[in-house]
Amino acid sequence: MPNLRTEVLKSFKTLHQARKRVFQGDEVALNAARAKINEEYRKNKHVTDVSAVQELVKLAHDVAKELRASVVQARKIKDDMFELRITEETYKLDNIPGMPFQRCKS
Repeated sequence: MPNLRTEVLKSFKTLHQARKRVFQGDEVALNAARAKINEEYRKNKHVTDVSAVQELVKLAHDVAKELRASVVQARKIKDDMFELRITEETYKLDNIPGMPFQRCKS
């Protein structure tokens, strides 16, 4: 059980690190994500079944990965122009007019 506790704490930390990276500079989003993460961990703190806890830890790691890969920040520059903050971890898709989206091979 002590190793499981360590894994839970590690997943909590991983989620908060992803939150800080993804929403860097956006205090509203940072605070909302922090509140949601803390709420979910508080809600599940009474789970004692080992397999259920392991599943929740896996979910937390998957969510952190998805946050880093799928969320981009956009900042309005002009009325019709936005600046996107894209990282190395962001999924990038081929943008070919008339073609369905495909994941880049980079």
